[in-house]
Amino acid sequence: MSIIQLAKYSISDFKKISQVKKMGFGKLFIYLLLLSVLSAIPITTQVISVFKDIQADGREIAEKIPDFSIKNGKLNTTNEGFIYQTNSIIFTFDPDGQRDTQDVAKDMLGNFLSVGLLTDQLVIVFPSSDVTSSIIGSNQLELPYTRISDLNGKTLRQVLGETSLPWWMILISFLVVAYPTLISMVFSVLVGTLFGNMYCLLRRIPNRFSDNFKITVASTTLPVIISMIISLFFPSFNVSSFIMLSTMFIFTQAVKNEHSTV
Repeated sequence: MSIIQLAKYSISDFKKISQVKKMGFGKLFIYLLLLSVLSAIPITTQVISVFKDIQADGREIAEKIPDFSIKNGKLNTTNEGFIYQTNSIIFTFDPDGQRDTQDVAKDMLGNFLSVGLLTDQLVIVFPSSDVTSSIIGSNQLELPYTRISDLNGKTLRQVLGETSLPWWMILISFLVVAYPTLISMVFSVLVGTLFGNMYCLLRRIPNRFSDNFKITVASTTLPVIISMIISLFFPSFNVSSFIMLSTMFIFTQAVKNEHSTV
C-alpha cells in the first residue's frame, strides 16, 4: 500500500484501513511525520501572528527611540529616559540609571516582552517557559554594552523598523512547534493502540500490537485534518480529546469486518 492510498482510505473508506497492516514501518513513520506537520500548522500560524504583532509594536517603539551611542560600555545620550508600552512590549530607555534589571523584569505583566536599554546593558525579559530556560538558562537575557558596542539609535531603529518577517523565523517557529507535536502524536497513537488491543481482545480479533499500531496511525488521519481546520478558526479547540475519541471510533470501523477467532 502506498502513502497516497492509505490517505485516501483513511478519509473515504474506513473498511479498507486494515490493509495498512501490510505497510512497512518506514512508510508508516513518514506518514506519521506528515500528520504531525498538519497538526503543527495551526500553532505555527498562531506563533507567526504573535511575532507579527511584536514586529508591529517594534515599529511603533522605533519611532520613539532617540539618538544614542555606546561609549566605554555606557549608554550615552542627551535625551531623557522614558517607559513606553504597547500591546505586547514594555520598553524602557534609562540613560540615567534610575532602573535596574529587576525593575525591567517586574514589568512583565500581561506582556510578551519587556525590554530595557539601561545605563550599562540591554535587558530582554521573555515569558517564563521551559523553552526559554533551556535556550538561555532563564527567561532573562542580559547583554552588557561591552559585547554590543556597535549599538546606537540609528541601527536599533532600523532593526525594529523591519517591515517583513524573516523566512528563517517562520522556519524556526515551525520546527519548534513540530517537535512537541510529533511527540504528542506518538503518545496519542500509543494510547489509541492500547485501546485497539483491548477492543480486539474483546472482539477476539487476532491482531498483533504492531497491526493495531498501524491501524491507529491511519485512523488519526481524518481527525487530524478536521482538528487542523477547526483550530485555524478556534485556537482554544480541544484538539487532543477530539483526535483521541475520533481515532478510537474510526479504529472500530476499520476492524469491523475482521474475522474473530472462536
